[in-house]
Amino acid sequence: MTTPFPFTAVVGQDDLRLALLLNAVSPAVGGVLVRGEKGTAKSTAVRALSALMPQVPVVAGCRFSCDPGAPDPACPDGPHEEAGAATHRPARMVELPVGASEDRLVGALDIERALAEGVKAFEPGLLADAHRGILYVDEVNLLHDHLVDLLLDAAAMGASYVEREGVSVRHAARFLLVGTMNPEEGELRPQLLDRFGLTVEVAASREPDQRVEVVRRRLAYDDDPAGFAARWADEEAAVRARIVAARELLPSVRLGDGALRQIAATCAAFEVDGMRADIVMARTATALAAWAGRTDVLAEDVRQAALLALPHRRRRNPFDAPGLDEDKLDQTLEEFGGEGDEDPDPDGPGGGGGQPPSEGPQGEGPQGEGGSGARPEAGDGGEPQPAGAGSGEQSAVRAAEPFRTRVLSVPGIGEGAAGRRSRARTEHGRTTGARRPRGTLTKLHLAATVQAAAPHQRARGRSGRGLVVRRDDLRQAVREGREGNLVLFVVDASGSMAARQRMSAVKGAVLSLLLDAYQRRDKVGLVTFRGAGAEVALPPTSSVDAAAARLESLPTGGRTPLAAGLLKAHEVLRVERLRDPARRALVVVVTDGRATGGPEPVVLAGRAARLFAAEGVASVVVDCESGPVRLGLAGQLAGELEGTAVTLDELRAESIAGLVKDVQRRAA
Repeated sequence: MTTPFPFTAVVGQDDLRLALLLNAVSPAVGGVLVRGEKGTAKSTAVRALSALMPQVPVVAGCRFSCDPGAPDPACPDGPHEEAGAATHRPARMVELPVGASEDRLVGALDIERALAEGVKAFEPGLLADAHRGILYVDEVNLLHDHLVDLLLDAAAMGASYVEREGVSVRHAARFLLVGTMNPEEGELRPQLLDRFGLTVEVAASREPDQRVEVVRRRLAYDDDPAGFAARWADEEAAVRARIVAARELLPSVRLGDGALRQIAATCAAFEVDGMRADIVMARTATALAAWAGRTDVLAEDVRQAALLALPHRRRRNPFDAPGLDEDKLDQTLEEFGGEGDEDPDPDGPGGGGGQPPSEGPQGEGPQGEGGSGARPEAGDGGEPQPAGAGSGEQSAVRAAEPFRTRVLSVPGIGEGAAGRRSRARTEHGRTTGARRPRGTLTKLHLAATVQAAAPHQRARGRSGRGLVVRRDDLRQAVREGREGNLVLFVVDASGSMAARQRMSAVKGAVLSLLLDAYQRRDKVGLVTFRGAGAEVALPPTSSVDAAAARLESLPTGGRTPLAAGLLKAHEVLRVERLRDPARRALVVVVTDGRATGGPEPVVLAGRAARLFAAEGVASVVVDCESGPVRLGLAGQLAGELEGTAVTLDELRAESIAGLVKDVQRRAA
């Protein structure tokens, strides 16, 4: 077995270590979400935590880790006697791969034996393995939606249900959920985000001495893992003993009315949704007191609990920056401070506060940085240029407020990753037909299976009323749901778009479409064109907030090289098609349709547009032309693309003009 990197040997990352230790003390806190750039010891710290967890008593031979003192009465391996044989095992850390199947997560039920023999042959999945342990999801923001739904159900009910055509198995599934993610690769679904009790922002240290110590320890560990772990054995044992002591002290910790009032006032001040934040803060503050060896919750515990439990709950959309306004937090705590919350004698027991233990050489690193994800503020820019300006330059303008957009989709039926935009054949959705299974059967089409088996019953010697079903009779349900697409924005940033009010409206429209892409689980990319050519402002990514930041700082000015923009977008699609051939693209061209850059600009733009039409790429042209006299050039471009043209007004979901246009188009 590979020797894990010692938890106490992790350099710095105090907030990360503290959040993990609090969950080890009180699993009811609800887990940890670790956000940060790659290479910041996120996975290393999580994997090291399991070695510090106390051993778990289990019923001997139970595949579902039942507690001997209170066995699950509905355990598939039960019933168990309360006084039955018991054993102890180390706490498990079960890793859920991003690409795992549903059967791997919840377990597999042998449908053939269930139908033919009436036997519930069940193979436990990862949720059963993680019961009373840690379920770790690396890159949790890339997890497929259907797996997220299963995790939400299990986290809410403390149990996992596997149901196939009336045959069901249930088992307990209570686990500590720990996820790590890089925000650059996209944000997490809000429902799952709220399920994590705490969140921590991590970043690599910028202090040379600390970075040297990180490298020194990592190289020493790689050279001799066992010897390196042995050198940290005393520190590991001390932390393990402190966790046990804090767990024993936890039931005695008093959460006074003053601390409860501060918790409620803080959650109200930051306008978090629901009551889960209040409960998590209360449990976290209690665990902090127990970790510090105290039996009373103090204001400092409430403050630390707020910094860990609230940042991810106050985000209203993916463009909001994480973190809390600490001045506002301190003001709220001071205003609602209650009696009995004064700090104890700093020299007395528990005066060490809630920080994790010293980590040896170069021990104390900086706290995790929580507010570094803010979008850059765009300047107001200089005086606007007139439409059609030549080579003049204008600094970025702010985007108008986003709005709810009409649904734009790719025609036909795809087979891409699950999402919420275009029709696709998926594992989840409404049943539209049946086929022979390719590999493992996941969704049985019962009627088709019976129909396939019925003609062979006499030859199979059927007796009584039973139906003899063999593997060749099984039919897989073909389901239709929704997929996520690659939405590639091609934005005209030329001088003709540089009038301040128009560009503000254009950015607001693209921001609205980005928000829609986030909600529909799309990947997004951003190509801009202006002046002498085009550039890829953002390669295809799942991070719509990164696209929003690039859009916000987008300058305008110069001629309109429309052909260059379309050709650059075509190249982006070609490369992305090689990487992910199943994901279909939707190209959204935001322009007034003018083409003034390069030789024969109109002719070249038409040729570039016809490349998309020849390949059947779905496209929408957002017509940004305004004023009493309009040339209709965007509509002509849409015709060359064989796509659809919509105005900024028609893009809004409530646009009556857009609805009328849709009706007229269908009638034609």
